[in-house]
Amino acid sequence: MNVTAATFISVIDEQWLLILVQVPAQPSRHRVAVWRELRRIGAVPLSPGTWVLPAHPAFDEGLARAQALVAKGDGSWTLVDAAPRDNGADTFRSVFEAARLEEWNEFTADCGKFEQEIAKEISREKFTFAELEEEEQSLERLRRWYRELKSRDVLHLPQATDASEHLARCAEALEGYASLVYDATLPH
Repeated sequence: MNVTAATFISVIDEQWLLILVQVPAQPSRHRVAVWRELRRIGAVPLSPGTWVLPAHPAFDEGLARAQALVAKGDGSWTLVDAAPRDNGADTFRSVFEAARLEEWNEFTADCGKFEQEIAKEISREKFTFAELEEEEQSLERLRRWYRELKSRDVLHLPQATDASEHLARCAEALEGYASLVYDATLPH
């Protein structure tokens, strides 16, 4: 491991943010909006109203959006820099890592479904531009999702590499399907 990577991992292990949020129960849309934004940026709930996130600039904009949503809902927001003692850093890291692993696993499963869908259309010989367009939209959704997951994977988990390889296979499968569609529908 190079010095930069070792320093990065050490900083992540020791620098965490605790997000303490209270939003009135009614109307519930404010609580839900805050919850969704915190989830979107990768924060992990530790207990009701308490979330954890590595202290990393990648999350600053999302934290600002969540804070604004709390204010809009007449709630309270406290952001605490945390340097956990004993095994606290391991606890924070493990819950954050588990959330990212769950996301990467779900992503790769969806990539597998995409590849199966392409194989099904090929076996049915469904070579239409409408179907191709639908599959292109599905691939674009996977690409957006990958970028979103990658943006919050500040631990640089190896599953991100696996996901990237799955996404590349999806693109190759779509390219092959597109060739079949063009061959079947365009005059030769």
